[in-house]
Amino acid sequence: MALGLPLVCYLTAFLCNDVTGCPVPSVLHPHSLTIAKLREEAGWPKDGVRGLLSFKVTGLVLAYYFVSLILLNVLPGLVVQGVKLRSGGRLEYKFNAFSSAIAILGFAGLGTVLQGAEFGLWTFIYQNYIQIMSANIVIAFALAWFVYIRSFSVKSGNKHRRELAAGGHSGNLVYDWFIGRELNPRVKIPIFGEIDIKSFMELRPGMLGWILLNLSFVAHQYKSYGFITDSIILISGFQAVYVLDALWMEPAILSTMDITTDGFGFMLAFGDLVWLPFTYSWQTRYLAVYPFHLGWWGIAGVFAVQGVGYYIFRVSNNEKHQFRQNPKDPKIAHLQHMQTRSGTKLLTSGWWGFSRHPNYLGDWIMAWSYCLPTGIAGYLVKHGSPALMSSGNLVDDEGFISGGAVKHQVVQGEAKGWGMVVTYFYILYFAILLVHREMRDEEACIRKYGKDWDEYRKKIVNDHEVACGRTHSIHVAHFPRSSSFSFHSAMQPVQVPNIASMADTSTLAERLFLGLGNSGGKFYKSGNSSAHSHDNSIHGGADGIFENSRLSDAVSSDACAG
Repeated sequence: MALGLPLVCYLTAFLCNDVTGCPVPSVLHPHSLTIAKLREEAGWPKDGVRGLLSFKVTGLVLAYYFVSLILLNVLPGLVVQGVKLRSGGRLEYKFNAFSSAIAILGFAGLGTVLQGAEFGLWTFIYQNYIQIMSANIVIAFALAWFVYIRSFSVKSGNKHRRELAAGGHSGNLVYDWFIGRELNPRVKIPIFGEIDIKSFMELRPGMLGWILLNLSFVAHQYKSYGFITDSIILISGFQAVYVLDALWMEPAILSTMDITTDGFGFMLAFGDLVWLPFTYSWQTRYLAVYPFHLGWWGIAGVFAVQGVGYYIFRVSNNEKHQFRQNPKDPKIAHLQHMQTRSGTKLLTSGWWGFSRHPNYLGDWIMAWSYCLPTGIAGYLVKHGSPALMSSGNLVDDEGFISGGAVKHQVVQGEAKGWGMVVTYFYILYFAILLVHREMRDEEACIRKYGKDWDEYRKKIVNDHEVACGRTHSIHVAHFPRSSSFSFHSAMQPVQVPNIASMADTSTLAERLFLGLGNSGGKFYKSGNSSAHSHDNSIHGGADGIFENSRLSDAVSSDACAG
């Protein structure tokens, strides 16, 4: 997986490009595909693998990290105590990621005002996209090995409150290196003092890098065509709001599973620094070459999807956060809850009474607004077409004419639809990520609350039966692990002993419905239809990936409704 994921990033960058198309023509005609032809169409570096990495570019990427480190130390910030550690005590954190991001974006904005789309930052990012990604991959690998080797110096009862992650020291070198052996690795740097590596990487270089990549693609679209489309504005705007919202809510990461449970290893390092910024910006990279127009109705539809998703996401998160901070807060005092034997409380009304993970549902709905603006994606780049003799930039039935120094025509042609593998990948990936996260949350809540969690699930469903009537209950069937099933004609309650145990047989849609919708202890199956049917938690295999990505405050270490 440590090799496969970088490969996915490289394959997408080369097979969906501004040289020949998205996907490249050879992919559409595999019978005539040759390595030599594929290398040419993909824009493979002339000096081969060595061209993937540049010492100059790597140095500038490290300078970007260094600037973020300087801003962390020189700008004022909020000093917060983390959650209580297993070994006792709390770690101290300084948060100012939002103001740091505003400072960097302010500099970029000033440069854009003075130089327009030709501002050096945007040109550098676009022209060195592959080398920048390679630099971050190298940094992720280096960090993973550094914290892994250093974790063996952790001693019990140490005064620096260093401790190993609960599932990060299995004895399996590869697994421990991947999942993270030390919980909160910190390093002392001269002048800067002690730096928490995990919290620094969580929201700073990669999250802001996501915005910067998007803006470089916007600038390239303008340089190429002389205009900026509504589609790329919407995606860049939505994602910028999402990132800045996460940075503004930076202290919320202290209660996330990434901080409280997962060690810092390759999974988080690669997810933070490579996977998040480079795969989440695939849509704007696509639109930089094929400037798809939505029109007013398209804009309205995308806004509606984004608005619904964001409302569910933010309101449900705020509801839980306020309940944890002060259950007597007038805004949430009316909410019902149940007391658990562990001394904590679980919400049984409001958003968290409707669903165990309403924030996940809102997050996934928002994901659609990042992909829909690309339309039915796919394009081919034609060089030397007679139409290119036309003056200026134009849009016609054939496609788009680039107004750059070397003109070319971009058409959809036979590539139409095939580009959706890239531009809509995010929806499928994010659904899998959220379902896997829900499974981990379920297991964690069962371990923490035991029988109280079973009672909570029953209560949620019973309350919905009273409010909505039995015929409006969730119509989902639980089926044996070893066989398929069909729905019965009569309503029959089915007791679900452990939803997490269904993971290997449930379909993605079922996991989304079970985890993101109402999911208590009982479900009902009804009639005349049929169905078919990181564990990446710290206790199992590493088949889910990068759950930290984009879930800054969407995911709680105790995502148990209270």
